[in-house]
Amino acid sequence: MEELINIRLSEAGNSLIILDQTRLPLEEVYIELKSREELFEAITKLRVRGAPAIGIAAAYGYYLCALEDAEKEDFFRRMDDAERYLGSSRPTAVNLFWALSRMRQCLRQNALLPREEVVARLRLEAEAIRREDEEANLRMSEAALPLIGDGMGILTHCNAGPLATSRYGTALGPMLLAHERGMEIHVYADETRPLLQGARLTAFELHRAGVDVTLICDNMANQVMKEGRVQAVFIGCDRAAMNGDSANKIGSSGLAVLAKHYGIPFYMFAPLSTVDPDTATGKDIRIEQRAPEEVTELFFTHRMAPEGVKVYNPAFDVVDHELITGIVTEEGVVYPPFGENFRAAFERKRSRRETKDAEV
Repeated sequence: MEELINIRLSEAGNSLIILDQTRLPLEEVYIELKSREELFEAITKLRVRGAPAIGIAAAYGYYLCALEDAEKEDFFRRMDDAERYLGSSRPTAVNLFWALSRMRQCLRQNALLPREEVVARLRLEAEAIRREDEEANLRMSEAALPLIGDGMGILTHCNAGPLATSRYGTALGPMLLAHERGMEIHVYADETRPLLQGARLTAFELHRAGVDVTLICDNMANQVMKEGRVQAVFIGCDRAAMNGDSANKIGSSGLAVLAKHYGIPFYMFAPLSTVDPDTATGKDIRIEQRAPEEVTELFFTHRMAPEGVKVYNPAFDVVDHELITGIVTEEGVVYPPFGENFRAAFERKRSRRETKDAEV
C-alpha cells in the first residue's frame, strides 16, 4: 500500500506540499503552500495538524520565509516577524514554538555567512527536524511495544498516527508495529468531537493498514471499558509540563479519569520536543479556544443548535499527572516522578546525540 507523505518540500524547494487533512477520508488532496499567510491558514484550519507535524511545517515555513526575504535589507527583522506570526497560529502545541526557536538559533549561528548560504543552512535544519521526528517516532514505537499483549484491546483518542507526525506516528505507532509483527490487537477509536479526528483520520489510518479497529462515539468510552474490552489507553500529547501534567485533544482528561476508575493503564506519547522545560505544571498551559461553528455546524448538513446560543469550544484539556501511568518518549517510557525522570531522559538524548555526532 502506498505510504501517505503528509509534509514535504516541492522538488524546486520553493514551496511546501501538504496533504489536506480536512478532506480526509473521502479525498486525498495535496495542496501547495508558498507564502507565510497560506501556511498560517493551513495550520489554523487544521489542514496540517498534530503537534510534531505542526512543528515540521513551521520549520519548513520559516525556511520558505527566509527564501522569500533573503535579498531584503530588513531580512532579520522580517524573520523575527515571521516567527511571531507563525507562532500565533496554534497556542497550545509546544512543538510549534520549539521548532521555530530552533530555526531562529540556526539563523543566528549563521548570520554572518552570505545570505544564500544562510538560507541553505535553514533548509538543512528544517530537514533535520523532520528526520529526527521520524527517528523519534520509531524509537517510541519500539519502546511501547512491550506494553502491548496479544489479544489486547486499546482505546485511543484524537489522532496520533503518521498523519500527525513525519512518519509512523506516536500513540498509533506501536499499534501499527504490533500489527506488522503479527500480534492480534483490537483498537477502539473515539470519534473525537467536535473535529472528528478519530473518525476521519485515526479510523482511516488503522483501517487502511489492516488493523482491527472499531469507531465509537466519545461518550461510549465508559461502556467499552466497563465491558472489559479495553486493557490500555494510548493517546498523544501536545504539551507536557515538567510535573507530568499533559495537554491533549479535549476529552483526554475524562478518559484518564475513567481509566483510573477501571484500573486501566493510561499512557501518553510525547517526543521530548513536546515536553516543555519552561512549563512547570498544567496550570501554565494556555488552552486554545476555537470557533463556535465547529460545534454548531461543522460536518452537519445544516446548523444543529439554536442561533445565538453561547458555545464553549476549548481545543484541549490537561490530564493531571496523577492519572497518567507513563509517558512514552524516544528515550523510553517515563514513569513518575515525571520531573526527575524527564530530566534523565533529556540527558540520555543529549548523550546519545553527542555519541552519534562523534561517530560521524
